[in-house]
Amino acid sequence: MAEAQKRLSRTTLKRRQRFHPKRDVRPAVLAKADRLVIRVAAAIGLSFLAVIILQAALG
Repeated sequence: MAEAQKRLSRTTLKRRQRFHPKRDVRPAVLAKADRLVIRVAAAIGLSFLAVIILQAALG
């Protein structure tokens, strides 16, 4: 019984790792989204630092 469960878990793991074109998001779309998230996070961080520097300079 334990071996049957091991075989089942391996096949479901392999099935999850494979790319399914109709169900999954394309890897290029994921890479583009990752780049967008990094750019937005960098812009937020830089604006936060700019506000802190401006407050220190003016105050």
